[in-house]
Amino acid sequence: MVKHFKPEVIPNPEQRWLSDEEQAAWRTLIAVTVRLPAALDRQLQRDAGISHFDYQVLAGLSEAPDSTLRMSALAMLTESSLSRLSQVVARLEKNEWVRRTPDPTDGRYTLATLTTDGWDKVVATAPGHVEAVRTHVFDALTKAQISQLTTIGQRIMSAISQ
Repeated sequence: MVKHFKPEVIPNPEQRWLSDEEQAAWRTLIAVTVRLPAALDRQLQRDAGISHFDYQVLAGLSEAPDSTLRMSALAMLTESSLSRLSQVVARLEKNEWVRRTPDPTDGRYTLATLTTDGWDKVVATAPGHVEAVRTHVFDALTKAQISQLTTIGQRIMSAISQ
């Protein structure tokens, strides 16, 4: 059993404790951030044999000009470290879905390019993934809530970036 302390019991009276409403919202947000990626990962593993992160990499490249991005840009796009991304791209290379080459404009950088087989993987995988996203997120929300979700997410991301 977890012991919950009331603010008056804690030595620092200036601490800004969460209200009951904030605590409920916080716990819900934590549950979403844990359960949603896991649900999407299960669907992608079951239907396509890839992880959610693999799909993010492939989809990110599929939307890039010439299906190519610098690895550093792809890491930012996928909210990943360069070392994690490098390991995943190495695995995707073995499946011949991605190819890495030196950047011809600056050899200090490496480019990741989606191959034809990689494109085919994205095209085959996207419908099931979109359906899972609809089922787990958008079907449960009204249009107004979708707009609110965007605003809330942007505000949280902005606060994180400060």
